[in-house]
Amino acid sequence: MPNTFDEIDTGILTLLQQNGHLTHKDIGEKLNKSPSTIQERVRRLQKEGYIKGYVAIIDHHKVGLGLICFTHIKIKDHLHENLSRFAEEIVKFGEVQECFKVSGEFDFILRIAAPDLASYDDFLANVISKIVPLGNMYSTFVLQEVKTGGTLPIGMPKKQMV
Repeated sequence: MPNTFDEIDTGILTLLQQNGHLTHKDIGEKLNKSPSTIQERVRRLQKEGYIKGYVAIIDHHKVGLGLICFTHIKIKDHLHENLSRFAEEIVKFGEVQECFKVSGEFDFILRIAAPDLASYDDFLANVISKIVPLGNMYSTFVLQEVKTGGTLPIGMPKKQMV
């Protein structure tokens, strides 16, 4: 982290992770700083890329997306252009909540939301499998969400991170 990142920035990011609706005044009261100081720092944190954006965490069941699946994808032939094309294309689909390029046996892990198993199967067959030639693929279905929408442990001493 750059030298300009300090405890106030840590406090701002921690509070915004817990509640993205907090006003600059609310944050300032919690950190004993003026709203204008908080506003200036939030703008800087956004400009420097610490804050990438703001989202609402939606209950997927309530919007008809009852199936969450982690899909492990291995790209056939490991050609650079296939890996790059897959990464460029996969982010265009709303069903894909998250995509990670990973090391190990597979190349990508996707978090996919779908209404049901039939919709998920259709998405695999008619979308994912047509982006680039695939090698292996396997799916792990979520039975219960124990923790989601986690916050980053900003400023936590390393000995506490287990």
